[in-house]
This record gives sequence, C-alpha cells and structure tokens, in this order.
Amino acid sequence: MAVRYIPYFPDTLEGQALLDNFVRTKRILRYRDNDRVIDRIVRGMPYYETELRERVGTNADGNLVIQGECLSACAYLKDRGITVDLVYIDPPFASGADYAKKVYLRRNPKVAEAIQQAENELDIEELKAFEEKMYGDIWNKESYLNWMYENLMAIKSVMSDTASIYVHLDWHTGHYVKILMDEVFGEDNFRNEIIWQRANAHSDSKQGAVHYGRMHDVIFYYALSDEATFNMQYTPYDNDYINQYYKNIEPDTGRRFWLDNLQAPGGAMKGNPYYEVMGVKRYWRFSKENMERLIKEGRVIQTSPGTVPKYKRYLDEMPGKPVQDLWNDIKSLGGLGSKVDERIDYATQKPEALLERIIKASSNEGMTVADFFGGSGVTAAVASKSGRKFIHADVNLNSIQTTRDRLIAAKAEFDLMEVKDGVSLYRNPVQTMEKLKKLIPGLRNEDALGKFWEGSIIDTKHGMTPVYLPNLMDGTTRLLDKPLMNRIIHEAMPDLPEDTKRVIIYYIDIDNREEIEQFIYEQNNTLIEIELRDLKQVLDEVVTEDYAEWNLSEEQNGLFKGWKVEILQFQSDRVIKKIEDLNLKNQQQALNSSAKGKNREYVHIRLSDEGLESIEWLSLDCTSSDKDAPWHSDSEIKIDRFGHVTKNGVKTTDIWDGCIRSENRPLRLKIRNICGDETVYPNI
Repeated sequence: MAVRYIPYFPDTLEGQALLDNFVRTKRILRYRDNDRVIDRIVRGMPYYETELRERVGTNADGNLVIQGECLSACAYLKDRGITVDLVYIDPPFASGADYAKKVYLRRNPKVAEAIQQAENELDIEELKAFEEKMYGDIWNKESYLNWMYENLMAIKSVMSDTASIYVHLDWHTGHYVKILMDEVFGEDNFRNEIIWQRANAHSDSKQGAVHYGRMHDVIFYYALSDEATFNMQYTPYDNDYINQYYKNIEPDTGRRFWLDNLQAPGGAMKGNPYYEVMGVKRYWRFSKENMERLIKEGRVIQTSPGTVPKYKRYLDEMPGKPVQDLWNDIKSLGGLGSKVDERIDYATQKPEALLERIIKASSNEGMTVADFFGGSGVTAAVASKSGRKFIHADVNLNSIQTTRDRLIAAKAEFDLMEVKDGVSLYRNPVQTMEKLKKLIPGLRNEDALGKFWEGSIIDTKHGMTPVYLPNLMDGTTRLLDKPLMNRIIHEAMPDLPEDTKRVIIYYIDIDNREEIEQFIYEQNNTLIEIELRDLKQVLDEVVTEDYAEWNLSEEQNGLFKGWKVEILQFQSDRVIKKIEDLNLKNQQQALNSSAKGKNREYVHIRLSDEGLESIEWLSLDCTSSDKDAPWHSDSEIKIDRFGHVTKNGVKTTDIWDGCIRSENRPLRLKIRNICGDETVYPNI
C-alpha cells in the first residue's frame, strides 16, 4: 500500500482534460471514467518506499535508474525536490502488439577448449533461441488515454519552470495525445510536431494493403517557457547545395566560398546604414567600421569595377543547414544504413543519433535529462556521454538490466533504485499476468463473461464465480478504491449471468478495506456476494530463486593474483520450463506439418547436465556480505549469445570458461539467467 500521496502541484490544476467526445464550445477531449481520473489527480501520486539496490561509482551527480512506474518514479522525485530540465518519453503506442525479446542459450563453457579455435567459425544455426515477452502494448482507447493523462500530469509536476518535453508516438494515438498535451502543458507552449522518417520504405505498403506505407513517427515538442534552453542543431550541406552555392575555390588554400549579398533593405524605418563601398553607394548589412575591417581581411570582393561588392563566406566556417521539423537523416536501427553496432536486441530501441539531437538541442551540460519509459536506456546513455545528468525509469526488469549494463559499459555512475510497490513482478507485467492465471487455483477462461472479468472459478457451493484481476500493465488499476468498486457494482456485475452467486475481486493495493467493505454493503443491491482477496499473497509465490553450486579458490595466473569462483552447476526452473514448453510446441507443429504431407524436422533444445548455458551475467560483491545492503559490483562478466565475454563493461573475444574472478575475496555472488531473473547467493 502506498505510504502516502504526494500532490502533483501545490494547487490542483483546474480544467484537466476530460475525455469522451469533442465539444465545439471547449477545446477539450472528454472520455469515459473522467471522474475517476480527476479523483486520482486530486488525491495525488502514490508514494512507495524506494530501496537502493546498487550504487555504481560515487555518483556525485545523483544519476538515477529507477525500476518502477512513471507515477511512482515521479512521486519519488517530487518528494526529494528533484526537478528535470528535459524529458523525452517513448511510451507504448497502444498499437495492439506484443513485444518480445530473443533469448539465446549460451555455449557450454565446459567444452570451451573444443570451440576456442573455432571462434571465427561459429555456426549461427547452432544457437538455440526462444522468445521472451517483454511487455504488451494492448489497450483500449479510454484506458490508454486515462493512463497517459495521469503520467503526463506526473511528469509535468517534476519539470522545472524552463523545461522541455518530447513525446514520441505514432499514428495509433498521436492525435489524441496531442490534445492531452495541449491541456497539460499549455497549447501556447507547443513548439513543433516533428516528423521522424524512420525508414525509406515499409513492407506494410505491399500489394493488397489498402493504405500507404507507414514510414514515420511523430514527436511532440513543448517548452514550458520562452526561457527554455534551445540550441539550434545543424546537418551537413549536401553536395548539390555545396556545388550550387560554394562553387568558388581558392587556388592556394582549396577553401570553398560563396559570394554572398552584402546589401540590406533601405529606408529610415529599416535603420540600415547608407554609404559608399568601392565606388558603389547602397544600404549595407554592416556598419562602416565593420565593413572596413572586412575589406582589410579580404572578405569583401568586387568582381569587376562598378559592380556591387560581395561577402566572401567560407564553407568551413558554416555550421550547416538548420534542422527543421522533418527528420529524414536518422534511420531506425532496423533500417538500411543504420548503425548495426548499436543494436542490443531490445524491441523498441531507438538510435542514439535521435536522442543526441534532442538532448543537445534542448539542454546544456550539467542539466538533468529524464526518460520515464526508458526502454533500452538510450536516453540515459546519450545524456551521460553528452555531459548531462540522467534519470531512467521503467517498470520492465529487462529495461533496467539492459540499461544498467549499457551504462556500466559507458563508465557512467548512478544509483539503481527499486520502487517497493508491493508487487514482486515475475519479470515484467506481461509474464506476471500470464503466471497469475496459473497460480490462482481453478481459474479458467469463460466466454460467457465480458472483458472486465479475467475468467471464473467453478465450485459446488457457488457454481461459476467470476474473477476480477487488476491489469498489471496499467498502474491505475492497482488501487482498489471507491470509484473502481462503484464501476464493478454498477457496470460489470449487472451484465453477469442471472445464476451468479459470488464474484472474487483481487487487489494489489486498497484505499481502505473497511471503507470499501462499507461501500459494498451500502451500494450492492444485488444478491451477488463480493469477496475481496489480496493479490500479493499470490504474487509472493511467483518468484523462485535459481539453484547454483560453485567452488571458491585463490588463483595466481601470470600477472593476475586473486580469487576465482568456478560455477559447477546452475539450474533455473523458469528456463527449464520455458524450454520444455517450446519443445512441446515445436514438436506439435512438426507433427501437424507431417500430417499435411510436409516433412519438417525439429531438433529439441537441450541443456547440459551442468546447465551453464542458461547463465547470461555474473557479478561478485567484495564489499559487503549483508544480504540487505545495496549491491556493489566489484567484478562482473556478461556472456553474449556467441559465448564471448564482456568483462566489467569491456567487450572481449574470450570464450567464457565457467568462472568469474576478482582481485579481492568475494563475499556475495549474483547470477542472472538468460530470461533475466537474478538470484543473490550470500556468504560464498
């Protein structure tokens, strides 16, 4: 349960966006559940205890990586008086898509010697892979806009008075969110709708599609003040432009130049000086003193007697073409011409060049840049490289791990925080929801029920009992309050079958259980019993730790003298179950193909007896043995899908030998499996 609620602003804003339909008399958007949104805005942002999990370096700048939702991350910042100067967010687009990460088994280090000589001949087909769902971008419009509105309000509450925000969307919801942003940030503060042409062509425009190819995203840019930072960005001139304007070349230096106009509009109202230059009287762009200086420097040229003098403008002194609101020079990481070495197998990863342009344009060194849907960590990484402070927040554990490893490689310093919101996510909201359905005894799908109900439980006493589960991908449903209970009683329950005797309502957080029960007593005029259950009791069963055996010894090998931890055995029930499910699915597909006369061979994915192929990352803490202390990574290695190791952020071509080493005696060991679950082993 939230410790307390923190106001978005000293005085709650009036005229919040109301979503339902367009009205001509007011430039607002009305939508269902508006009253509930206003109730939550008035109540404030939920603040939870936030735990320091790891500190990297001294972190004098206060950089943050926060595992938690946007609302709770903003509540944490606001409670500490932390403001940000620039926000970039790339939130879900409500696209109806599931995003998955390719998960690869590593090579068994027990046979490392046999493959060492073949590191340049690795057979890609031998790499066994499966998909791991990261998050689901599946919303109905009302829920999505409710959720976005609250997030935008929370973000604004931690922005400085001169801050800017860029919101990256696509055609699914961009037009709706633009109206929300006008309401939250002020219509007068809208600066640009940036079109990012991410590709030159798109396969969705293939023959038979009843639409044009969708090649661009939109980025809405707002600045809260005319005093906001803005540094014009430039792109290089193209060859056609250079050849047209900078066609003159100095024979002795090879410098290209353009003979530009020196004249200025005339008349008293213009205020430009009128005098004679090289026998020609005109209104000029420069004062007489400056003109004389330019003549001495050889920057004023008269091509022939009596002609109007020109200004000698050198190409190498020009910054380039000012960037406009159409960005077609930055390709997506999946497109032709993109930087392949940037890719880190993250579904929604954006190119660094895109964030570099935004960060350099709307912030200066030393300012704080925040991304509350941080994804692959590109915003934090680019901000760090550009001399800015950064805040990365995301609810997805894969995002936190990817960003942490990326920042370690970039030699950044930061604190890694976890919002203790009472939910032990299995890995991310999508997987937790899938797991929950299996953990609730007897829960099954029920076609007769509406979308509001997750399914039903059958028993001899109550018959079919509909079950409600909060949507973990929508943080606004985690709290069971009176508005939600009112909706259940008056909207969802009347549509249930007439013989329904009981419903079960699961909650993660509850406003006040006694008050909710009293509300049910007063409002429930049906014969249906309402049973409330705490979902955290089920979630506590979700996370299971991996099993590992190891051997610790001192080692001296050449110049290295220190400690070696050799992993002897590693078993992850989660990885094993994932592989079993995949083998069963692919085997069935192969049988179905054979039945149709198609020969489809399928080779089962198998783990070795040691199970070391399912390890992705290891870290040693030589600083503290206290299980509750923040983690301090004194030595770490990450194994890529080819078996090569990255040691303390530095990529190598070494094949993992099943060991991790440190100069000092390790006190704790942490292992991350290939699905991303981490287990700490104390007192090693």
